[in-house]
Amino acid sequence: MTNTGSKPETKPETRPETRHVLERCRNVAPILQRVGDKWSMLIIIVLIDGPCRFSVLKRKIDGISQQMLTRVLKALERDGLISRTTYPTSPPQVEYALTELGLSLSEPVLRLGDWVRDNIGRIEASRETYDAR
Repeated sequence: MTNTGSKPETKPETRPETRHVLERCRNVAPILQRVGDKWSMLIIIVLIDGPCRFSVLKRKIDGISQQMLTRVLKALERDGLISRTTYPTSPPQVEYALTELGLSLSEPVLRLGDWVRDNIGRIEASRETYDAR
């Protein structure tokens, strides 16, 4: 292809406000991945009603394996969203509860659940239309 004298095509430069958002997204993405994970959301929802022992969480969260529950609880504790309290009994009892930070997250989690319930029919209809193509 020959150059006809016009400027070569270049990609538009990223606007400063867009760069700022992209930089923030890089920092926010790992946290959104954690709190947006289905198991994390379900654990937070269960703990809204108060502290729970591991076995109660496992029983209330259908389909979660013991290994996955352990992994997600550790990650949520590391992020400061839940607390873990061990009681000196034999055998030791462990109880999990939402921290103040976790409680503040529970509100948007519940709102997101409400949004899904309000829009599930539209989402399913869209999926059916898409799949029929």
